[in-house]
Amino acid sequence: METTKQKNLTPYLTFDRERWSELRNNVPLTLTEQDLKPLLGVNEYLSLDEVSTIFLPLVRLINYYIEENIRRQNVLHNFLGVELKTMPYIIGIAGSVASGKSTTSRILQAILSQWPNRRKVDLVTTDGFLYDMNTLSKKNLTFKKGFPESYDMHKLLQFIYDVKSGKRNVKVPLYSQFTYDIIPNQYEIVDQPDILILEGLNILKDNTFDFDSDHLIFVSDFVDFSIYVDADEELLEKWFLERFLKLREVAFKDPNSYFHSYTLISTEEAIMLARDVWRNINGLNLQENILPTRERADLILTKGENHTIDTVKLKK
Repeated sequence: METTKQKNLTPYLTFDRERWSELRNNVPLTLTEQDLKPLLGVNEYLSLDEVSTIFLPLVRLINYYIEENIRRQNVLHNFLGVELKTMPYIIGIAGSVASGKSTTSRILQAILSQWPNRRKVDLVTTDGFLYDMNTLSKKNLTFKKGFPESYDMHKLLQFIYDVKSGKRNVKVPLYSQFTYDIIPNQYEIVDQPDILILEGLNILKDNTFDFDSDHLIFVSDFVDFSIYVDADEELLEKWFLERFLKLREVAFKDPNSYFHSYTLISTEEAIMLARDVWRNINGLNLQENILPTRERADLILTKGENHTIDTVKLKK
């Protein structure tokens, strides 16, 4: 018979907003309202108070982890008796479509870049490692975009491996939300950052690639600290619909937009189609692939209404 003590076993420490904010420890906020505005996603509003309450304690913690990681690397250098390259610290950020993980990533990048211990912080989304639309069509994955099988895992893992190994000028394919596709022959360059923030839907999933016939490689093998941005599915669907309708009034109106056809139908029809997209693609991907990885994260940020963080769970 299971005891109450057994039921309460958890690998996480749980903090409400007030308890978590106390861990800021008087660290000053250097971001201004003007700095914050371009970091926010469509139809999102986060106050500077939210940044101070949630993100300053988080960045303080991450910097402790980074310093400890550097000490561990020095131990290895001393043990081997050779000088090794300092490896970049990789932060993985996962979560559902519309969870706000992109905004979380941008705010973390901004604060980490301005920390007293100045470090070079790069941000890469896994969108650039999606197969292009032509390849997705050939693989019959057009309506599975965002699912693990829609990514070129070899490219993604090779990229992470190269960055972790200290390789110079590593290329990342560029993805356009406007055309909903990979931009041919255009790349972002990642050149030996101190910190790499890797943001994507499935980075905590056990996607593997057989690099040399002997070793299966996981994305999580290279991630030093992982964050899952969480919310109830009802909220996620609501935020997805709100963002969709906002984009329909702005970006989708361009005739060259992949989603321009959504502006040529009534609002009611557009909402019905968006709900179908959520139910058959984004919501399904959440249930099958994303949500099951939540407890693999080192830290879980759980949101309530208006994208405010209600609880923070930190793995012990």
